[in-house]
Amino acid sequence: MIYLTRLNNQPLVVNADLIKFVETSPDTVITLLTGEKLIVRETVDQVLERIADFQRRFYRRVGPIADFDLDSGAGKRPGPPDRTGSGNA
Repeated sequence: MIYLTRLNNQPLVVNADLIKFVETSPDTVITLLTGEKLIVRETVDQVLERIADFQRRFYRRVGPIADFDLDSGAGKRPGPPDRTGSGNA
């Protein structure tokens, strides 16, 4: 969630994961995945910075992906397909 301010100075908290577009026209307009549009006082750069800060805090809290036993092959992702025709991956 990020804290923003409506044009009438009312505070607003937005779920950053629902933001589809952020644009200037001349005010900052945020379009959500639902199609709803919000007009806020913050600049596009300020909104993007708050989204990035939120994501850094959130993903740091979630932590790294569990370790895999690479020797056994568990957790390995398949590589790109062999396009040479030799059959070796």
